[in-house]
Amino acid sequence: MKILILADIHANWPALSAIDETFDECLFVGDLVDYGTDPLPCVEWIRDHATLAVRGNHDHAVAQRVPVRGGSPFRRLTAATRQAQYNALTPDLMRYLARLPVTASKRIDGRKFHLVHATPRDPLDEYLYADPAGWAARMQHVDADIVCVGHTHQQFHVKLDGMEIVNPGSVGQPRDGDPRAAYAVIEDGKVELRRVAYDINATLQQMHEAGMEPWVLEMVEAVLKTGGRARGKHDE
Repeated sequence: MKILILADIHANWPALSAIDETFDECLFVGDLVDYGTDPLPCVEWIRDHATLAVRGNHDHAVAQRVPVRGGSPFRRLTAATRQAQYNALTPDLMRYLARLPVTASKRIDGRKFHLVHATPRDPLDEYLYADPAGWAARMQHVDADIVCVGHTHQQFHVKLDGMEIVNPGSVGQPRDGDPRAAYAVIEDGKVELRRVAYDINATLQQMHEAGMEPWVLEMVEAVLKTGGRARGKHDE
């Protein structure tokens, strides 16, 4: 049994399409949209291939048309790319985003998986990195063998007593210093965090053709090509 785990695609089709893995099950833990400008093939791919998928904070904001608030650079980037989501997505795909659950669970290959974009305490917005104590505190009432999360754009695999937390990292906008698309595979019970290089220039070209302003292209290029190391002033 081979399980592919994906998160934080953020409308970056060249990154998603570079992941060339066979799989028996695909789990997606949120954020198909925003930051990039090519959401349609990304949403279609997850809709057609994911066994189980949950809503991310950006999916929620796009589907519910939540206004972008705040002036941090990543919020400005969200605002700048938001209309591109509406321009690209069909009504059917917007309904798909709107109907994604906030959490989901399924037994696969004899183990119970629990999916949530951020944390069980705050499914859409809480940031928690590879902190075993922090995760242990949030898992007290979760009945699962493996909990799959995203949101941080950083890969990690935390082992607790009787439970594992897997964050596959971000497919479309890694922020851990490695610009390659990130994902995870569980095969025959073994968790592997994997990366694959993709054509970042193709992503930037698509955004240019979508009419993004120079500052947007400059910021996205800096973040994508450094794997987030160029964030600095771009922190959310």
